[in-house]
Amino acid sequence: MTPREYDLICVGGGYAGLAAAARAAQLGLSAIVLERGSDELYACNSRVAGGVMHVSYNDPTSAPEVLAGAMTEITAGYADPALVNAVADNAGRAVQWLQSEGAGFDRMTTAGWRNWVLAPVRPPATHLAWQGLGADMGLRTLEKNLRERSGSLLRGSQVIDLIIENGCCVGVRARQDEREVAFHGRAVVLGDGGFQANEEMAGKYLTPAPRSLKQRNVRTGMGDGIRMAQAAGAALSNLEAFYGHVLSRDAMHNDNLWPYPQLDELAAAGLLVNQQGQRIGDEGMGGVYLTNAIARQADPLSTSVVFDEAIWQGPGRAAGIPPNNTLVTNGGTLFKAGSIAALAGMLRVNAAGLEATVREHNAALASGKLDQLKPGRSATRRKPMALNTAPFYGAPACGGLTYTMGGVCINAQAQVLRADGTTISGLYAAGAVTGGLEGGPAVGYAGGLMKALIFGLLAAEHVAGTR
Repeated sequence: MTPREYDLICVGGGYAGLAAAARAAQLGLSAIVLERGSDELYACNSRVAGGVMHVSYNDPTSAPEVLAGAMTEITAGYADPALVNAVADNAGRAVQWLQSEGAGFDRMTTAGWRNWVLAPVRPPATHLAWQGLGADMGLRTLEKNLRERSGSLLRGSQVIDLIIENGCCVGVRARQDEREVAFHGRAVVLGDGGFQANEEMAGKYLTPAPRSLKQRNVRTGMGDGIRMAQAAGAALSNLEAFYGHVLSRDAMHNDNLWPYPQLDELAAAGLLVNQQGQRIGDEGMGGVYLTNAIARQADPLSTSVVFDEAIWQGPGRAAGIPPNNTLVTNGGTLFKAGSIAALAGMLRVNAAGLEATVREHNAALASGKLDQLKPGRSATRRKPMALNTAPFYGAPACGGLTYTMGGVCINAQAQVLRADGTTISGLYAAGAVTGGLEGGPAVGYAGGLMKALIFGLLAAEHVAGTR
């Protein structure tokens, strides 16, 4: 092996790694990105993302106290306050930095959380569209800037191990064309994403049946960064939550039904039930929470979304890519019946159980006693609606897994932490490889692109000693 020396080595060519490298090079450091993919437009979740830069559904340029409050609320207090403050204090300048790098932004709607959308904006298509669109073009821009600053991005470079000497990270070992190459450096940033595509890890932490979840991603997140950091002594946060959406069960074999339409709005207003006709979670917590509830079922392909005509014509039309009527036109199964009992037969759900669930739900909603349902139902995130307007509808569902929320523990400077709170010198992490900001019992979502961008910048700046 021939060692190569750099100030900063970034593992993974998504927004975490490329932002860190581009910022480091801008600050005068020698930086390199090692990317496992060998294609010019290598696959990664960052490249195919919708490109909406938000912080827990808030404009990233909002006041820090607003952003901090939103993250704390959506995670029900789970998020590490140090990480919350790091995001809140740096979100505005992060999107402005990305814009100054040449990334284009558009405003999609009057909703504040869509004020910063990478351009060109992805069209409202149900299938996965990304090439030449906002998130893809942002990565291309960062790579161009990195090269112009004498940095580099090496494709076909799979990092397999960290080089640790005297408790400090001083480089990595990578596999290139069947040979092993060592890269030495002052610091390493892990930015290779979560473990969503690692069936063994997903089966251990997320679901008893990983093959029964739809991989709503590009299948590159294998958890290598998490594995390497843990081997180096890093602490890991709770690994049992992920970001995803409720999808039609037909998405398991029909690519026109993912990543959209999502059935979140229908489930959140109506009911998400198992084959016994019983609810499996608090629909009021929203689609990300419910997708995790689906994953935890013994059979994640046994749930259905149940709703009525009022929900179908209301929330069913409310999303950017609404299930009404894209679900049907793209080949998704939608059952329609004049009664709940008849609908249960179509769904192969226990009729008596479903009738009792609908009856109890409607009564609790009318009496204001939703919290007395089992499981209880909240109305803070999503408002429930009664199911009493025929016809009634049912859509067989599945859980769509986008990226995992748990991972390596870091501090506000993106330094990797041991269990005792000390840092592993020279080792940083950013993006979906990290934990502590998202997830928890409420499965709170902060925003994957923003998390990657912000902590990528903070890592580079800490290495450069500017912040």
